[in-house]
Amino acid sequence: MTDVTGAPADVLHTLFHSDQGGHEQVVLCQDRASGLKAVIAIHSTALGPALGGTRFYPYASEAEAVTDALNLARGMSYKNAMAGLDHGGGKAVIIGDPTQLKSEELLLAYGRFVASLGGRYVTACDVGTYVADMDTVARECRWTTGRSPENGGAGDSSVLTAFGVYQGMRASAQHLWGDPTLRDRTVGIAGVGKVGHHLVEHLLAEGARVVVTDVREDVVRGITERHPSVAAVADTDALIRVAGLDVYAPCALGGALNDETVPVLTAKVVCGAANNQLAHPGVEKDLADRGILYAPDYVVNAGGVIQVADELHGFDFERCRVKAAKIYDTTLAIFARAKEDGIPPAAAADRIAEQRMAEARVRH
Repeated sequence: MTDVTGAPADVLHTLFHSDQGGHEQVVLCQDRASGLKAVIAIHSTALGPALGGTRFYPYASEAEAVTDALNLARGMSYKNAMAGLDHGGGKAVIIGDPTQLKSEELLLAYGRFVASLGGRYVTACDVGTYVADMDTVARECRWTTGRSPENGGAGDSSVLTAFGVYQGMRASAQHLWGDPTLRDRTVGIAGVGKVGHHLVEHLLAEGARVVVTDVREDVVRGITERHPSVAAVADTDALIRVAGLDVYAPCALGGALNDETVPVLTAKVVCGAANNQLAHPGVEKDLADRGILYAPDYVVNAGGVIQVADELHGFDFERCRVKAAKIYDTTLAIFARAKEDGIPPAAAADRIAEQRMAEARVRH
């Protein structure tokens, strides 16, 4: 582990002056032999060991990587609290292009860093990491989830993530239109990779109209060839302007809801799998002012973390599916709390999560 006193000034500034403060621990990791540079952020262990995935991404700077790790770790605290899990929030980021830098040696080195935390942080997959990677990490670290069934794990968590988002959409439809069905509704999905393509299947099975976009043309082509009824548009800017769009589902990277996109968004509901969809505080009010119902991202995309948490106790898919189905009820409860308190749903979800974490701290 790199002592923070040796960190660049911009990284130190990010650590100590972040508006996302309150983190219990931030670890800077470096293994020169493998090229590993990583950040592990533990936001809270009030509810139990911090749980969150490992993102492998070519950040423009170390400070940007630290900021992302801090934001994502904090988000996991809220996500795990709202999912009813006995876990706090943590996240790790590995700096670099996974297609160029990822190696067995690097993943094993990363596993040793996670193991050195003694179970305070439990890792899993995220953007840029996969089940096979977690199998490798697990060779050095027993606090690893998202492994393959062959190695005692639950496998791909994107299946239940998509199922949970679908339940959030159903709850949104019930709240806004008085009926949970998405039949004959038009849903736009930005990002049809790990989670998005499973979400397409759920929506088509219910009779929804689906429009998709993705930065990878081959992924879009695969979806439209498999499902000819699915329409495709050039990019996210075109998707959010589609006439008659009922639901917008951001399923790629964060920051999808910002000062540029919210004013031109045609959908009446936003419910997607991406983390940190709100680009900055205040966006949730902008959505509410436009009459757009926002299903908080960390609530509806919790199916995956429900799965990986269950893996620690001997994975049972049906048990997880039942837990993930409760995202429907949780989302409805958030909408009800928002209406009762006169606040946006994102603020209502935060209040509920913060209350659970505060009660846990008192018990401890």
